Formats: sequence, structure tokens, C-alpha cells
Amino acid sequence: MTQTPTTGPDIQAGRLAPADYAQRFADAGDPFTAQQAVLEAERCLYCYDAPCATACPTSIDVPSFIHRISQGNVRGAAQAILSANPLGGMCARVCPTEELCEAVCVRNTQQGVPVAIGKLQRHAVDAVMHLPQSALFQRAPASGKKVAVVGAGPAGLACAHGLALKGHDVTVFDAHAKPGGLNEYGLATYKTADNFAQREIDWLLGIGGITVQTDWKLESAAQLDTLRADFDAVFLGIGLGAVNQPALPGSTLTGIRDAVDFIAELRQCTDLSTLPVGRRVVVIGGGMTAVDASVQSRLLGASEVHMVYRRGPEAMGASEDEQTWAKTNGVVIEHWLAPVAFEGEQGAVRAVRFERQQLVDGRLQGTGVFETRAADTVLQAVGQKLATAPWLQSLQLEAGRIAVDAQGRTSLDGVWAGGDCVGGGRDLTVEAVEDGKQAALAIHHTLSSSNA
Repeated sequence: MTQTPTTGPDIQAGRLAPADYAQRFADAGDPFTAQQAVLEAERCLYCYDAPCATACPTSIDVPSFIHRISQGNVRGAAQAILSANPLGGMCARVCPTEELCEAVCVRNTQQGVPVAIGKLQRHAVDAVMHLPQSALFQRAPASGKKVAVVGAGPAGLACAHGLALKGHDVTVFDAHAKPGGLNEYGLATYKTADNFAQREIDWLLGIGGITVQTDWKLESAAQLDTLRADFDAVFLGIGLGAVNQPALPGSTLTGIRDAVDFIAELRQCTDLSTLPVGRRVVVIGGGMTAVDASVQSRLLGASEVHMVYRRGPEAMGASEDEQTWAKTNGVVIEHWLAPVAFEGEQGAVRAVRFERQQLVDGRLQGTGVFETRAADTVLQAVGQKLATAPWLQSLQLEAGRIAVDAQGRTSLDGVWAGGDCVGGGRDLTVEAVEDGKQAALAIHHTLSSSNA
């Protein structure tokens, strides 16, 4: 099946009526009312040694917080959640609960309908976002110790909060104009409506003892040496920072860009009617970023969006729920197609040429059958990697990421790391939070031991 390219590129802003943008990019979630939350909470069996708690990367005591909701103690439920996961509000919105806690829920295994753990978590956390931190947590007396956290993403923020809670003074450095990392720049707008990422950060910083310095990027070994000299410990939560860019013919054509840049631009755009989008969009990739880019292209007014992945549906990084969400929004998902070239005219992309793939002895192999998809815009979402920098030479790397032990210690004395910049996980927000939390505990233990 081959699609004939259109007569010319069609990229423009303002494809929709002004009122449509607010409606289309509104909160995609459907929050519980207080009554709905209680009714849903009463479905929980409050299992002993609950599998849902074990499946949560941050080990939230799920039965405990749900039981508190059923009793009308929403503040107590939020405290149980945020004690384990200080970014529990965002994780409730973006965590693939259908593959984690809800997948092992006894109600799911018995009846096929799990308790809506993610929505209950959001209900509880949202209810306390207007309260000061002192309503839930009390910061320990000042320790006199200083810690530098590089990166204000989920891992860095969780680490900073954990350390501040123990009485340490924390300075968080970030290269962007706003803190938040992935939560601020890398998630779909409809998942983080009403500026929730920044509202959650404002709440988190309310613990005290945390200073955020933006527009600061770690680029040299000298900077890292200065941090180690000026602070008692350093935590690196720098994310990945670079994208994979397959070297294909036609890669320099206009209209081809990274999906992460597209999502970041959309998140920071104050007037979505000014953001241009192609009439026919091809998104290359099979993960959550590809879904977010595809759906938002449709929401901006693209008439056709094809999300194309080189393997089968079972290998996609996007969950089944994410894939269903994309299809519901009119995205066509295609499998077993790998891009081989971009075709253009007058310097602009016009189409993407693919080769159909198959598995041979477990390895992906081209079949020699080629297909073309017309495109005014191509968004590449084929994964990210750790950005190269001279200062990384002082650290041990493993599989292209920073090597750490179980407590997040790097090979460099006094330096810990966590989140996407280290290996071993699925690059989930909730896993990054757990990395930061565990590193904070390890750093606190080290600093406390040095005082003994």
C-alpha cells in the first residue's frame, strides 16, 4: 500500500477555532468526586501483603491510603502517599498503573476490573495541594550540611525533598528556565493541565531548605569539582538530554524534528493557536513520547497522523491504554515498518519511505518491500541517550549511562545519581522518584555518619 504525496507541504497554525484549543487540551483525566472516591475505595479488599504495594516502584502503602479515603480521611491518605512518593500527584496522572499496581490488584485478577488506584491517588493528593507542607510533614532541625542536586526533574526533586526533610540545605541546579524536567517539558499538555507541574513543585518546595537555581548547566569537569568542593554531597539527576537521530537520506529536510522538542514547545506555548502543525504528520516510534506527539498533533488540527513502529504491538513502549488513547483520538498506528529515507521537494519533507520488517531468528530484518507515507511534518520519537560531556569521563559508565550501586552511589566519591541518566529501569517518572528518594536516604546516612 503506497500513499501518493500531496502537491505541496501544508504546515500552518490556527487550524482550529480559538475556543477549540482550550477544550481539546483540557485535562484528559476524569477526577473522582468525593462520593465517587469513597465508593471506589470501598471496592478495595485491603489485602494483607498487598501485591499492589509491591508493584509500586515507590512502595506506597496502597491499601492503607485507600482505606483512609473510605473513612473520609483524605488528608491522611495523602500523607501516606506523599511519604512514599513526594511527587504522587504527577505520578497519579502519568504512571502506567494499568501495568503496575492495578495489573496485580486482586479485583483485577478475580473480576477483570481493578480498583482505580491511580485515580484514588490523584483524588487524595489533589485535595491537599493547597495546604502547607507543615500540615503533613515537619522538617528536622538544620543539620548544617549542604547538598547540590543537579537536575530539577523527578529524581532531583524527590532527592531534594527527602534531604530537606532531614534538615539538610539543598541547592537544585537546572539548565532550563523552569524546574520540573520531564514533568514540565516532556509530557503531554492534557496530562498536566492547569499548570499542575509547577503547582506541585511549589508545594514540594514549601518544605523549606531548598533553593532552585535555573539556567545553570553542568558542562565541565571544573564545575563538578567546584560542586564537590562547595557541598557535602552531590546528586546527579540530569536525565538523558540527547535524542537518537538515525542517519537517513533526507534527514536535513525542513519539517523533520524531534518529538521531544515538539512536546516541549507545545508545553511552553501560551497560545496554542500560534503553533503550526502539518496537515499530514508521521510520528516515528512506539513509546509514550510517540503517543503524546501523535495525539497532540491531532488535537492541533492535523487531518492525518500515522504513528509508525518498526516492531509489533507487543514490543511497543507505550502501554495498551496509551495506544487505545491514541486510536481514540484518530491516530493510525502501524507496525513492522522501519524508515529508510525521507523524501522531499524544494527542501521540505514530503513523505517517508519505509521498509517492511520481519523477525528472523529473533532479529529484525527487512523484507525488501517498501511503502511510502505522505508527510508535511515528521516527528522522530526513537529514544533518548545520555548527552556527551567532558565531565562524564570522571564517572564510570555502563551501557551508555552512569553506573551506580543499589544506593545510587557513582564511582566518584561523594557523588550519587538517579533517574533516567542511570540504567536498569523503564525510564518512568515513578522510577526516577524512587531513585531520588533512595539516594536521599543514602546521602543522609553518609552525612550523619560523618558527624558521629
